[in-house]
Amino acid sequence: MTERGQNAIERTAHQFTVGPSHLHWENNALTIEINERVPLLGKRVQGKITVFPEQVFNQVVALDDHGKHRWGPIAPSARVEVSFTNPSLQWQGNAYFDSNEGDEPISKPFSEWDWSRAHLKDGSTAVIYDVRQKNGNERVIASKFNTDGTVESFVAPERVLLRKTGWGIQRNMRSENQGDKPKISLLGTFEDTPFYARSMIKSYLLGEEVISMHETLNVKRLESNIVQFMLPWRMPRNPTRLF
Repeated sequence: MTERGQNAIERTAHQFTVGPSHLHWENNALTIEINERVPLLGKRVQGKITVFPEQVFNQVVALDDHGKHRWGPIAPSARVEVSFTNPSLQWQGNAYFDSNEGDEPISKPFSEWDWSRAHLKDGSTAVIYDVRQKNGNERVIASKFNTDGTVESFVAPERVLLRKTGWGIQRNMRSENQGDKPKISLLGTFEDTPFYARSMIKSYLLGEEVISMHETLNVKRLESNIVQFMLPWRMPRNPTRLF
């Protein structure tokens, strides 16, 4: 990931270009052409990702009280094909495709959030945004995206504390009780950073056992001086030059 300036961005009705990489829609599929370099080492990262949505949703939901941050679940359930030349890598599987946009820095309204997405037995997808704001208010968005294109809201179960990450971030998950206690298992952590974690979790939702992709964002950590110092090394800023 590289931060780029306005002169490196171009958008049309069917294509979005960011520096040497671009995304475009063709035949109801989204193709992502990546041509980047690894921070510090400079090795090329080149390849193609193709996303085939099962259903496209035209929905935008406010994440904060003032509507300055918005989430758009474009394709909660999709199929993906990945083919890279650098490094040599090919695979395919299930995918999720959404959009986030904001009119101000993410650090202004939020303190933390947990997000999860699970496939249900009927082919639908359940997504929960569990947002905590700096003003003390919470927003819990629980939506079920059906195969016929409809969206249903549901009441999210109680919040359950999970084991902290290696960096000490507290993770939370919404899970239904099985017996006296919520039955929940942390299956693995795929990304563990000072302010963000992505995990796979087994829990219960809408009366069935589900396996969810889950993320935790800790904004206080993101704002810390040491993380702000480290970020450009992980996500360099390149306002003008294209590779």
